[in-house]
Parts: sequence; C-alpha cells; structure tokens
Amino acid sequence: MASNVILEKIDEYRWRIPKSFMKGMRVDGIVYANEKLLNQAKSDEALQQVANVAHLPGIVKHSLAMPDLHWGYGFVIGGVAATDPQADGVVSPGGIGYDINCGVRLIRTNLNAKQLEGRAKGLIGELFDNVPCGVGSKGKIQLSLNEERYMLEKGANWAIEREYGHPKDLQFTEAAGVLQHASADAASQRALERGKNQLGTLGSGNHFLEVQVVDRIFYCEAANAMGLSEGNICVMIHTGSRGFGYQICDEHVKSWVQVTERYGINLPDRQLVSAPINSPEGQDYITAMACSANYAWNNRQCIMHLVRQTFMKYFDTTEDELGLELVYDVSHNIGKFEKHEVDGKERELFIHRKGATRAFPAGHPEIPEKYQKVGQPVLIPGDMGTASYVLVGNPGAMAETWGTTCHGAGRVLSRRKAIELTKGRSIKEDLEKKGIYVRAEGKRTLQEEVPEAYKDVDEVVRVVDEAGLSRRVARLRPIGVVKG
Repeated sequence: MASNVILEKIDEYRWRIPKSFMKGMRVDGIVYANEKLLNQAKSDEALQQVANVAHLPGIVKHSLAMPDLHWGYGFVIGGVAATDPQADGVVSPGGIGYDINCGVRLIRTNLNAKQLEGRAKGLIGELFDNVPCGVGSKGKIQLSLNEERYMLEKGANWAIEREYGHPKDLQFTEAAGVLQHASADAASQRALERGKNQLGTLGSGNHFLEVQVVDRIFYCEAANAMGLSEGNICVMIHTGSRGFGYQICDEHVKSWVQVTERYGINLPDRQLVSAPINSPEGQDYITAMACSANYAWNNRQCIMHLVRQTFMKYFDTTEDELGLELVYDVSHNIGKFEKHEVDGKERELFIHRKGATRAFPAGHPEIPEKYQKVGQPVLIPGDMGTASYVLVGNPGAMAETWGTTCHGAGRVLSRRKAIELTKGRSIKEDLEKKGIYVRAEGKRTLQEEVPEAYKDVDEVVRVVDEAGLSRRVARLRPIGVVKG
C-alpha cells in the first residue's frame, strides 16, 4: 500500500523514496510536493508507482513525480523518467499513457473582459456548436487513408498546408508540431480507421475548450512577451490524439507482456511492460507513438482554426482585429529523445513525460526567439471552476527534472467518487452562479469533472514555482467552458 512507502524529507518541496525501500530499485524516487499534496497522494498507489518506475532498466538519476501526482496506468500521472539508449534503456508505453500527446494550447486575443459582458454565454454556445466533442465524436475533416498517413508523418505542417492555420503557429508549438521519426507503417489498420474522422474534435473527460480572462500577472516581462495583460481574454484548448493514440497504446500494452519477458526485464508491475529502446519492438512503438503525437498536434491546430472562425463570425470582424495569436502549445503525455547533461557530459536520453510538461529555461535553443529571454511558456490547466496558470521554465528544471514541471491540478477524487459526491446537484447551475457558462456533451461529464474532484491548482503551481522548476507568469480565470 502507498502508506507503507518510505519517504525522507529533503526540504519543504522535495521528498525521497530511497532505492533501499524496495529490492530491484535502480535509483531513488523524488517527489515534488508540500505536506498537504503529499498527504493527498497517499490516498492511492501513486507513491508506490514512483518506486515501481525506479526498476526500469537504463533509468538515469531518479524516478520523478510532480505535485499533481495521482495513480495512473503503470506510471504515476505526474511521472517523469529518463532512460539511456546506450545503457540498455527501455521505453515503456505506460510512461507516456493512452492519450498520447494530450496537451494544452493557449490563444490570446485583443478582447478584454468588458467586451465580453453579456456575450459570453452566446459565445460558448457557438463554440460548442462548431467544435465537435465527446466520446467517439467525428469532425468535419474527413481523411482518405493516404491523406491520413501523410498527416501522421508530416505533423502539424499538414494542417498549415491545408490552411488550418498560419506558418507562424508552428514556431509556437513544442517541437514545431512534429516528431520526425514517425512512420505511418507502424500504425495498425484499426488505429488508422479510428483516427481518420476525428481531427478537430475535443474528446471527453477532462478535455475542454475554455474561454478565460487574465486576472493576475506575476511576471511582467514574460507576460509582455506573450501578449498577456490583466483583463485580457484567452482561449485554452486541452485535448490529445483521440482514438488513434489510444489504439496505439492499447495494442502495445497488450502485446508487450511477452516482449518484456523475452528480453528478461523484471518489473514489479505488469503495467510497466517495456522493451529496449534499440530493439525492433522498441523502435516500432516509438515510431507509432510519434505518429500519435503528430496526430494530436494536428488535432489542436484544427480546433484552433475552428475557434478562430467562430470568433470572427460571432464578433463580425477580422482575425487581425481580434488577435487570436497562439501563445504556445505544450505536450504532457509524450516520449522524446532529448540531450541533457549527466555527470558533466551531454547525453541523448529518452524522456518519458506522463502528466508532466516540458519546461525549458531562457536561452534554450529549442524555444522560440520571442521567448529566449524569459523561458518556454508552460500551460497548467486547473479545474473548470477555479483557474489555470501560465508559467515559464526555470534553470532548476534542467538541473533536476530533465526540463519538466507539473501538467495540471491533478485528480483527488475518482470519477465514480465525484459522481457520488454530486448526486442531486446541478453543476451547471453552480458554475453559472460564479459567472462561468458551461456546455457539455456527456450526461455525466460535469459531475465527473466537478471542481472538488481536483487538487488546489494554486497549491500545485506554488510548489513548482518555489521549488524552482518553473515561474508563475499569469493566472487565468474561466468565463465559459466546452466539455465532451
């Protein structure tokens, strides 16, 4: 049980699970949390999962967990692990998750809160009508098999070629919206079938499209670089690779039990099935995972196109007049080859981020020129009733967490518990009393996603800020939400 996990306090925001805790751990576990968040993590198996990940062959330095940690499939959600391909390092699909490249995109506008007074409810209605959402939802973009294969390998460049956005959007997308090692040959027929009609759709659960207002600025230089000011209206998009990515993960998780055994990999949890990065099976998964990542970037790009169209029609004006500029797009369920310093030498590692966000600091060559002086934008959504945050990466993240920070508030209640808690309540009415207009496709979505189901995002963000992983830039308050 998680309560039996040995924890050693390093400081106010860092806790160690020593590798002596469990036979087979190759490295220590490090958990970023304060006392309150740590106690919440003890309610499930999250801490045990941090220890389990420390068994992975080739893992470097630590098994890491961010303050939004909670139980997940194999890896803890909020988990980070680097493995070394040159030291028999493995790739584990559970370390990336079922919704490959689930991520967040933030769009700024020239509108302010006063201009939205009396119009927010109507705008949310239009967005709900124009952006398909929910389980199995199909988009307006229909792809042939050849076109889908091309999209999977081209990344978000495909969407730009089809005029679902502008070339400069790619500058403000992590990895420019493409993992180059994608190969559509690695995608199964079933995955291709599930993905061909879902571009430009939100999905269900915690995915959302949210109209927000900037209600506080913490770091003026970074906010100015992003075009954010108090009272500014923004739009946040949270979704991933839909049925395509789910299918890719599911196929590998189910077939890799034998693969893990074949390579003599001993792990404490079969959900951590793994294969050596340099093995044929490892390379097959990595190329298929890259296709899923490229699918997700195209999905968010297409949704942004629909948002831009909706705003222009609703306000009867041009895109230039409205602004509608991409601030940034970040991934938080992805595996990537990255160069990091280990023991004074640069090494290429495979970084698993599951429910964790890249947070590169100022001066890093992989972030846009516009943000070179302040750091990479980091987008941390909260629950639909409180707030979300914009941060930037800090040097501390590069030193400790492979340039990584948290990804959201993190659940504290299961969906079943949330439904039990809200029986007889109208979540929609509760939120409207706060001035937040909500439209949802699923009958139980609002109950499952009720604000009480999540940790305090202010607390989570305070931990990564004060631990030096990322720096707060702005707090965004929801005005209206579209959910699947």
